[in-house]
Amino acid sequence: MIVRPKASLFDILFAVRGSIAGRVAWRCLFITALACLVVYLGNFHFEPLSHLGTAPFGLIGIAISVFMSFRNSAAYDRWWEGRKQWGELLVQARSLCRELSNLDDEAKKRIFVPLIAYVNALSARLRDEDEVAAARAWGITPSAGPNVCDTILRQIGGELLALNKSGELSDWRYSSAAIRMNAISNVQAACERIKTTPLPFAYTLLIHRTVYLFCALLPFALAPQLGWGTPVIVAFISYTFFGLDAIGDDLAEPFGSADNSLPIRSLVRTMERETMDFLGMGPLPDELQPVGYVLL
Repeated sequence: MIVRPKASLFDILFAVRGSIAGRVAWRCLFITALACLVVYLGNFHFEPLSHLGTAPFGLIGIAISVFMSFRNSAAYDRWWEGRKQWGELLVQARSLCRELSNLDDEAKKRIFVPLIAYVNALSARLRDEDEVAAARAWGITPSAGPNVCDTILRQIGGELLALNKSGELSDWRYSSAAIRMNAISNVQAACERIKTTPLPFAYTLLIHRTVYLFCALLPFALAPQLGWGTPVIVAFISYTFFGLDAIGDDLAEPFGSADNSLPIRSLVRTMERETMDFLGMGPLPDELQPVGYVLL
């Protein structure tokens, strides 16, 4: 996720890190070069679409803009839903710490060290990394089944049940803790739903094709009126359309590793620090800081 202080005018005009410009530069350069070629050929009276004028392209551009705004809104909804789910995970973990604070230190570690391992494994699962390795880093070795995260939750549930049967955990506290564990499981299911249900491919494909076709044909309509001003206008329009398209791709995959994806590792580190402090474990790992304005 991009984390920047309030942007100055200089940052707005020249910032590269955190900008989508690097992602779309080659596409914009290609369209700009095409515009230069079209203007050059126009000197030899090669103007195949000049009779259409700019009016049709204006209407098409408006239609594409509206369509892209709907797509980006749908993509942002996925991004924001992912952030809310990870916020809910932190809330449930903190609540569980408060409700089980009366347990002895060893019992707490049997519950909360696996919970830290679970959060790391969930992060790995959502980013297509090794879930088992993420859990082993915290001394937890779950079976390598189809859902490592759920295996860890079952392990924690078993510990809670054992504490309840031994009398160390009262019935009402056990019931409350079970509700928290169910809520954590619901968070995992919601994140998996977001990850495994992408925006319809045909929807995205239509946007890509239409934007490329529009930007490629636009120089033919502008060149007769604007001459060598055409590459400048086309570069600006293509940057806008290609940039919006690329941002939508990032937001549609909120758990990815793109600059505009959610800072999952930072959220995991927050969970680690707070839970380790609750357990009296130290030294606490440092908070993750943005690197080049990007928080992972």
